[in-house]
Amino acid sequence: MQKIEIKAEQFFELLKLKDTSMWEIFSQMIDGNEKEIIFLDHEDKILFNYILPSAPEKLEEDRKEFSKQFSDKLSYLN
Repeated sequence: MQKIEIKAEQFFELLKLKDTSMWEIFSQMIDGNEKEIIFLDHEDKILFNYILPSAPEKLEEDRKEFSKQFSDKLSYLN
């Protein structure tokens, strides 16, 4: 499995500048092979990782699950 390391802060800043979502970027990276995307902080410590699926359908399932979990966490905080 290919591993891709991404500086999280720079990645999310770029997404804001380009006015796009990480899911759009992830969808462009799908090529039939799973990839481990590792998000790093400014000290190269692992913040989190994500296994990019080999198929767009699984990516869409992941996006929906992420959105649900994120929404649930936000509602818990309020």
